[in-house]
Amino acid sequence: MDVKTLLLQQWANCLDKEEWFPPLEKVLEDVTFEQALWKPADGTMNSIWELVCHLLFYEKRFLMRFLGETANEPQAEDNDATFRIPTETLENWKETKQEYFHVHRELGKILAKSEHEDLYRQIPGEDNSLVLELKSLALHDAYHIGQIVFLSKMQGAWPAKRSF
Repeated sequence: MDVKTLLLQQWANCLDKEEWFPPLEKVLEDVTFEQALWKPADGTMNSIWELVCHLLFYEKRFLMRFLGETANEPQAEDNDATFRIPTETLENWKETKQEYFHVHRELGKILAKSEHEDLYRQIPGEDNSLVLELKSLALHDAYHIGQIVFLSKMQGAWPAKRSF
């Protein structure tokens, strides 16, 4: 299996193709507005919505840099700021999810269309090539998907039985 095929598989696993962990589309499917905002009482964890905002920030920033649209890339003074949510409305929760799904799919399309030499080309504003950045983003997604599942379990919103 070549690197591109492997990375495409990992990228899909993070969004909509179930493998060893559930994909984010499935994880968020039945998360309510209230569940998206919920945090444990001790305040040591981010909410589901904050985690989705964090994932969206890094994927959107990379997409904008890849496309050479750095003027449109999201900005944050530090990593903590990437967890900020917009105004807490049901519509904004839906929009955050849809924007994340859109950006993730756009990056997947770029990867799918890329020739071998494109995979290893340095991306302006990034330390690595397309293949290395998307590999890192896929691992980052998987890590935070686990946190989102854990938060769902803490709320009793995760099914007792899974498909595998």
